Amino acid sequence: MTTDIRQIGERIKGLRDAVNLSPDEMAHRLEVDTDDYLQFEAGEKDISVSFLQRIEREFNVDLGTLMFGTEPRMNSYFITRKDKGVSVERVSAYKYQSLTSGFTNNVAEIFVVTVEPKSMETDFYQNIHAGQEFNMVLEGSMMLHINGKNLVLEEGDSIYFDSSLPHGMKALNDKPVKFLAVILYP
Repeated sequence: MTTDIRQIGERIKGLRDAVNLSPDEMAHRLEVDTDDYLQFEAGEKDISVSFLQRIEREFNVDLGTLMFGTEPRMNSYFITRKDKGVSVERVSAYKYQSLTSGFTNNVAEIFVVTVEPKSMETDFYQNIHAGQEFNMVLEGSMMLHINGKNLVLEEGDSIYFDSSLPHGMKALNDKPVKFLAVILYP
């Protein structure tokens, strides 16, 4: 199953309607500018995982529900078959495939992330979110920009880092990079 940023925006708007808040009130609660918030709702602006995590914490809504529109059901185990995880196409940055979307009360989110190659002159799309993150390159190679440093990771390399530091990834060698991302909540 694949979704896109417009569907995520619709789910955010639906949540706002359900909690009976105006766009200004919702933006204030999420600590973002109202114009930015409305662009998120309309699917006109890329929505970071950190912003979705903010919504998750503020309104006690599962991240998988926001990203993929699925309600987690399993609490003892959840299997994701190869290439069958629920995925979301991020407009300008990454494609996420969730490996944990069907499990309730996650203490971590696990994704297979694909980054398409772009010009090396293109700025890094950076994330900041609470917790810690583990990335392992499955295919290709990438440059990880973290806290002002550029690190090159090749297939099989991994990194564990404080995800509250600004970080972003780029595919190298004009080929997509696919990596496992494990986001651990504080």
